[in-house]
Amino acid sequence: MPYYLKRRKLPEDLDYQAVGLMSGVEIHQQLYTAKKMFCHCPSRRYSEEFHTRVLRHMRPTLSEMGEYDGTALMEFKKKKEIVYLVNKNSTCTYELDDTPPFLVNEEGLDIAIEIALLLNCSIVDELHITRKQYLDGSIPTGFQRTAIVGVEGWVPVDGKRIGIIQLGYEEDSCREVSDERHTITFRPDRLGMPLIEVVTYPDMHHPIEVARVVEVLGRLLRVTGKVRRGIGSVRQDVNVSVRGGTRIEIKGVPRIAYIPMLVHVEALRQVQLLALRDELHRRGFTEPDRLLGESADVTDLFARTSQPVLARALARGDRIVGLVVRGVSGLAEFPTQPERIFQDELKGRVRVVACLDEKPYLMSTIDFADHGLTQDEIDALHRRLGVTDRDVAFLVWGNERDSKLGADEILLRWREAVQGVPSETRQHFPDGHTDFERILPGPERMYPDTDHPPREIERSRIERIRAHLPSPPWERERFLSGLGLPDDVVYHLAISPRYHLFRRIVAELPAVSPVFAGVVLHRVLKALSRKGVRVDAVSDDALFEIFRLFAEGRIVREAVPKLIEAMADSPAASPAEVAAAAGLEPVGEDVAGKVLAAAVEEASQRSFAAPDKRFRFVMGRAMHELRGRFPGDELSRLASSAV
Repeated sequence: MPYYLKRRKLPEDLDYQAVGLMSGVEIHQQLYTAKKMFCHCPSRRYSEEFHTRVLRHMRPTLSEMGEYDGTALMEFKKKKEIVYLVNKNSTCTYELDDTPPFLVNEEGLDIAIEIALLLNCSIVDELHITRKQYLDGSIPTGFQRTAIVGVEGWVPVDGKRIGIIQLGYEEDSCREVSDERHTITFRPDRLGMPLIEVVTYPDMHHPIEVARVVEVLGRLLRVTGKVRRGIGSVRQDVNVSVRGGTRIEIKGVPRIAYIPMLVHVEALRQVQLLALRDELHRRGFTEPDRLLGESADVTDLFARTSQPVLARALARGDRIVGLVVRGVSGLAEFPTQPERIFQDELKGRVRVVACLDEKPYLMSTIDFADHGLTQDEIDALHRRLGVTDRDVAFLVWGNERDSKLGADEILLRWREAVQGVPSETRQHFPDGHTDFERILPGPERMYPDTDHPPREIERSRIERIRAHLPSPPWERERFLSGLGLPDDVVYHLAISPRYHLFRRIVAELPAVSPVFAGVVLHRVLKALSRKGVRVDAVSDDALFEIFRLFAEGRIVREAVPKLIEAMADSPAASPAEVAAAAGLEPVGEDVAGKVLAAAVEEASQRSFAAPDKRFRFVMGRAMHELRGRFPGDELSRLASSAV
């Protein structure tokens, strides 16, 4: 287990088994292909430059069964203008939905099949491209093209089998630039890049276990050498539920270290929402329609307000809408997440759906005074809405449509609380709390892609790929540990591109200690890279020749890092030539003896308070002359005798 999970501490106030915590993950990983999935545009050519703007609006479409997806309807409520900043070098008319797609990228399909086999999945007989509806603007077509490649797999994690529901092969979405009020802006350079989606069963029952599964899956993908790395190349969606709750998707978690706290807080949130539901039932709200509310335009009550947010809204010509929710006094403050209350759930809904993005998004009876409303304004609002001690009043502001929609969403969210935990996709924050992003999509958003016929996946193709599968990381770790390598070297070398080089060194150069080879290929290369050395410029063949020189006694152990550093500046030269030019040929004991004698003579002319200081002086002088040319342990032995 890596350090970032070992050190992760979680609050101890939740019994995960008792609350019935269940969690699964969806991992989205970009594939290392030259071109995009359905066109010939280059893959991963990102740029901040753009050559034109394209404006679009989205509208929902019916599923095959004549139904609308709830998420699509929610997105349609927002009435967003979607702007695409198009770079002609990375985007074509396919991405902008002006021409049909080409046939699917075969290079990426091979990689998807390889990963599905590593996950012990059964490969489907035919590839069927389907459309998954997205109306948030992240895909100009309004849908993502996707296909299932493998089903019903598993991976071992800490002695337990974690089930894999499916592996999908699909196109990536646009990069978001900004999202302000009713305008959202994207760059479509990432759009269409091939990626795979790995979906697990909800087999995890502890937050740390969820992170471990993501880590193991990520390492399994890395051993292929065919997935992209770097910011934005991999994203994890974490699904969480508790007994009596529902599946909540925490979207796009970028770091494994965030996962344990996010899962813990979401489990706590669902437990608290269920407790809130029970309290609403005790108050007689056993059905959503029993919870009543009325709204009204109250702009005139605040015509002379000094409250800064409302004053700015009125100056823009916005309207202020008041809402009273009956019988829920004291429940807007109901705790949901650490340092969060139910009113924060309401704020999240208003912020997203009504596009009311000026904090505090809304105000209520519990914080009117804190936000600077006068008592006269509060009393006037309560009289207008008929608020009693059993009720809670709310204020929202925006244009005429948005302010009314905001009030409607507040009441809708209260009614959802009567039922418990609404199915949502939520955005994450590093401290572990989440906020509303959209309602969870349903099966209605999926329908066949009429641009692509079914495509057979031949058995011969599958067997060809199976014959060249890389070994999984857990097998590599066992092999490396058996050779006595340090834990950190085992962990990193098992998924390193240099792993095969290590195997070659161990097999062909028995004079080289496996531990020494492993330490050089991980720790030394990492240290040199941090110094700014271009270690990637040194090929595997060159590194092997460096180890061969060491095995044949043509360089000493201490010369290996120096020679690697020198090779980074002259990658086309041979290691033997670079070693000679850098003066790294080893010297004999006679030369070392002369250097030591000179150092001892210099030391005799100085006064040292202790013998160990005299020894360190001699060694320092000798190492300055002999570093990389004479073994350090041998030099230490000779220096001990000389001093």
